[in-house]
Amino acid sequence: MNGDWLIRGRDGRLSVYLPTDDAVLCRAERGPGGPWTPPHKIGGDQKLHSSPAIGQGSDSYAHLVSWRPTVPGESGLVHSTHYRPRLAALDWSPLGHPDGKGPGTGTPAVAVDAEGRAHVFVRNKGGGVSMLAQKEKGGWDPWRDLKGRDVQDELAAVTGESGRVELYAAVPGGILHWRQEEPGAQPALEEAMEAPVRAGTLRALATSADATTLFYTDDSGDLCAWRPGGKPVALLPSAGPGPVCAVRCELDGHDCTLLAQRSASGRVAFAAYPTEQESAGAWWTESGPQLPLDAEVSLAVDEEGRVVAATLSPSTGQLLLTRRKDEPGLALEAWRQV
Repeated sequence: MNGDWLIRGRDGRLSVYLPTDDAVLCRAERGPGGPWTPPHKIGGDQKLHSSPAIGQGSDSYAHLVSWRPTVPGESGLVHSTHYRPRLAALDWSPLGHPDGKGPGTGTPAVAVDAEGRAHVFVRNKGGGVSMLAQKEKGGWDPWRDLKGRDVQDELAAVTGESGRVELYAAVPGGILHWRQEEPGAQPALEEAMEAPVRAGTLRALATSADATTLFYTDDSGDLCAWRPGGKPVALLPSAGPGPVCAVRCELDGHDCTLLAQRSASGRVAFAAYPTEQESAGAWWTESGPQLPLDAEVSLAVDEEGRVVAATLSPSTGQLLLTRRKDEPGLALEAWRQV
């Protein structure tokens, strides 16, 4: 999945989104910290392709986007809004195709602005990026071509603390960055940075009032952090091959960025450092059991301010969860199966 699939809802309950071959399922806490509901299908009976995208706004509503089969050999995008984890989500509604029609063109990404409008990004057949945005009073604007060239799959969309939407994309030998100059505006391509980036490793996080930080793995295997307008910093060697998950949280009274990644050994590796202070250094600490090769990791903060980590293996359906203990440092409870 593209985006954080472990999220805290408007009612304080945590929920997770689980992809299957033709649907997206949801499970949610019955109460904060309590037992979990069985899986239920999101958006009705519409059959989907895999690799959905998930975004969440400041109103805590979840927005999901996926490709669906239309006619033989072609696909279209669909969107659903999930207002509360234990309620049914809206039925999937069609968004069309960035090129009018054709097969799926890439994994979508979703970001939600301060007004609660979803912005859907996807690679188009020309190798650039197209965007579709919700109108403030319902409906959608037309598809817009944001340009770009040779864009690789798995875009990273993020909403800054200002409420403006940003997008990062990897291209051969570099990274592209788009940003809204004002709410509701079309994101403009602001910067192209040369960097030996590995495709499929981008993850963006809002880290201050004025900046978002992009995490990616370079060709040498280092996990790097980059804020547009500056230079990338090699933070530490990547723990594993996929993208990191990142969340801001308070650790011992400090604003920290916590990273998690499935390590090469198969366990979950955690690293934390003061937000936007990469020079302070970071190091990995592994936790939990060895996981299947397809296991993904996601992070959230519960309504008590405690970090929660989850792992999901699509092939086995196994969902594991842990929370930070109420003690100094990043001590975690024992991992448990949900």
